[in-house]
Amino acid sequence: MRGLSRHSGGALTAGTTALAGLSALGLLMAGCSTGGTGTRDEGVAPKSDKVAATPSPSATSPAPFTKVDPVKLLKADPKVSARVKAQLKPCTKDEYPIDVTYGHLTGATGQDVIVNVMNCADAVGLGAYVYRASGSSYDNVFTAEETPVYAEIDRGDLVVTRQMYAAGDKPAFASSEVVTTYRWSGGASGKFAQQDQVENDYSKAVAGNETAAPVPATP
Repeated sequence: MRGLSRHSGGALTAGTTALAGLSALGLLMAGCSTGGTGTRDEGVAPKSDKVAATPSPSATSPAPFTKVDPVKLLKADPKVSARVKAQLKPCTKDEYPIDVTYGHLTGATGQDVIVNVMNCADAVGLGAYVYRASGSSYDNVFTAEETPVYAEIDRGDLVVTRQMYAAGDKPAFASSEVVTTYRWSGGASGKFAQQDQVENDYSKAVAGNETAAPVPATP
């Protein structure tokens, strides 16, 4: 019985080893088949699973404006009145009461420059001018000297604001203002044409501009 048992045990061991080998081969074949999940799950992802890298568009920086000397520009301009030129003086050292705006108003390939001249005392606008680049020089294409006046750019249009004072108004508190919008037309030899005009009337009883009789205090 012991001999048989040892012989039978040896045969069983050999058979088990052969069976394990066949099982491993079967698993390997199943992993290579299309229905399996062995090597496919751990391999390279299919093309449909890949995310294409899209390069982000490079930011385009706007071209810088060429700075001008506004004082030199005004003094050399024959369209600037003698009254404005006489008041074109620095308030402190080299600081002139001038605001300069760069932009595009006239459709030119170059830049346009708005120059506002004020007085030093209370920043009242003395004159507003638009200069159009023409090669290396500038042409005056707009002048407004009805004091007080101020010009600026709004969405490609020229907007000119004039404050209107009534008798008794303080310099800092006008009774109303007239806002006029101009648009360039006519190409290189064109001009500014009025597009719109708005008048705003201000209250007399706010921000130190009270003209009404004071309200007596409640006892």
